[in-house]
Amino acid sequence: MGDGADVEGEALAGWVASAEAYIAFQDEAGVGRGDAARRLLLDPAMLAQCGDVAGLGALDLGCGEGRFCRMLGERGARTVGIDVTRRMVEVAVERDAGGGAYVCGSAERLPFADASFDLVVSYITLVDIPDYRAAIAEAARVLRPGGRFVVANLSFVTAASPWVKDDQGRRLHRALDRYVEESVQVYEWSGIGITNFHRPLSHYMQERPQLQPRPEIR
Repeated sequence: MGDGADVEGEALAGWVASAEAYIAFQDEAGVGRGDAARRLLLDPAMLAQCGDVAGLGALDLGCGEGRFCRMLGERGARTVGIDVTRRMVEVAVERDAGGGAYVCGSAERLPFADASFDLVVSYITLVDIPDYRAAIAEAARVLRPGGRFVVANLSFVTAASPWVKDDQGRRLHRALDRYVEESVQVYEWSGIGITNFHRPLSHYMQERPQLQPRPEIR
């Protein structure tokens, strides 16, 4: 997938440049705006998997503008959100009247002590992270014994070619190709232009993190 430093830099640059457009796209207060797939499909499923969060310490990896942190906070969790995009963190702080904490930083090197959280959430963020193995290892490190790591991720369509259309431009199907190979994907919509990383589901599920205890970074 190319030089790691270059890919990581490009991924971050895309999110920095797209931050305002992404915030507007996710703004649930705007009429007719917001991500319907998240609101109608993923939010209920993610909340169900998180279970009763009252009193729990919860970390949201790649929290964006903080919408899921706020949802968990409304249900009684003590939330911390982390995101590499400073503008996202600023807006998350502005919008969280419940007092959730937000940090600008990387999921690949979390600035928290071992066993700090009861729940870690990755809500469609592993696909945005260049070194997903490090992120999974870090999530495992900061979880308390018996804690939960709840993940929503993109499906195999991230490895598919664009829609195959007929002469009238109607969508017929997607052609799935090279699914088992990891690759870099660039997506653009609604003024947003970001880098995703396709990996087969098995790569995530079979990852066995090697925990490296590390003190909290202050």
